[in-house]
Amino acid sequence: MIFRIFRKELLDTLRDRRTLMTMLVIPILVFPITLNVFMEISTSFQENASAKTMKIGVLGDINKRYIKQLEQIPAAVGPKKIIYFKDSLTLANAVTSDKIQLGLLTPKNEKELSAAQQTITLTWLLDASEVGRAERAELYAASLKANAETERLQKLGLRPEQIRPLVVNTVNCASDKKMVGQLAGGFLPYIFIAFGFIGCMYPAIDLFTGEKERGTIETLLTVPVLRWKILIGKMLVVVSSGMLAASCALLGLFVSIEFLDLADNKELLEVIHSILTPYFILSMFALLLPLVIFFAGLMIPIAIYAKSFKEAQSIITPLNIVVVLPSMVGFFPGVALDMNTVFIPVINVVLATKELIAGTLSWTYFLSVFGIMCSLAFVAIAVSYKQFGKEANILN
Repeated sequence: MIFRIFRKELLDTLRDRRTLMTMLVIPILVFPITLNVFMEISTSFQENASAKTMKIGVLGDINKRYIKQLEQIPAAVGPKKIIYFKDSLTLANAVTSDKIQLGLLTPKNEKELSAAQQTITLTWLLDASEVGRAERAELYAASLKANAETERLQKLGLRPEQIRPLVVNTVNCASDKKMVGQLAGGFLPYIFIAFGFIGCMYPAIDLFTGEKERGTIETLLTVPVLRWKILIGKMLVVVSSGMLAASCALLGLFVSIEFLDLADNKELLEVIHSILTPYFILSMFALLLPLVIFFAGLMIPIAIYAKSFKEAQSIITPLNIVVVLPSMVGFFPGVALDMNTVFIPVINVVLATKELIAGTLSWTYFLSVFGIMCSLAFVAIAVSYKQFGKEANILN
């Protein structure tokens, strides 16, 4: 009987175009479109920034050697044009008004400092909010600094090795999989949890509040079937919708990775393929399933209580922020799965998924998170059953 109710409600849900968009179309397309647009925009900005002629302002009485060194910097860094100014105030105003992109200032006693072999401070004026300017200034500064160091060493008759007695080399012992896990571990569960919640929302409202508005729920309750079976059948549809939306998000991610231009970074592609294994997918869905049941258990009592579709939507939509916002903890460095965070709903799933991606999740923590979320899912089902059993909620 539960399966019959589930099949009937599922067919009705799949006839709703809005629900299909939420469960299938949007999750599948969001990753390919978002990543494609991001890559295109990022590449376009970088190409435009590197191809743009950088106007560099200098003072007329500046030491000629800096101008000569700037002119000798290879064109591969980017095209440039040097413009002379009479005073520093006019130069600074030109940077502010975007007449020039970079301004170079030297100390007034630069020649005396150079003759005394003292440290000379060069100052770059720039608008760091513009893409590429700070990076270009760093490249120019590195070239000027390297030339100055070479000249100073030649005057002193020294070799670079004589003033660099120690070189520190750092070796990263973390695997590529762990590094990717730390970077993508916060983003991936956030997306899945968000789509899992959204995938549950519209079916939950339609199967309970929607039926109350249509006046069909009274007819359903006259059928000689225990009320808990009706609830479980409807809840299975809600949970299936949430899991389907999360699955489509995973499918969209996989498709976007396969079709992105990662030919220049085959190692990254291999690491991603090593993460997206059947074991990882099954383990992740094992953590996600009780969480989605928990989400359904939060929405269904609201949907049962609400008098209209609009009222239910206005209550559940802010709940989306309250529930999904904790999943952003995966972006914070230093927050790890331990005996404290393992008891916090949503956060424990995010941190467990993060460690699962990195390949560092122990069975103890995995079973702990799974058991805690199953307990919360059972409580959510009990609350839903209690609300569904009240005639005042059904007939209001």
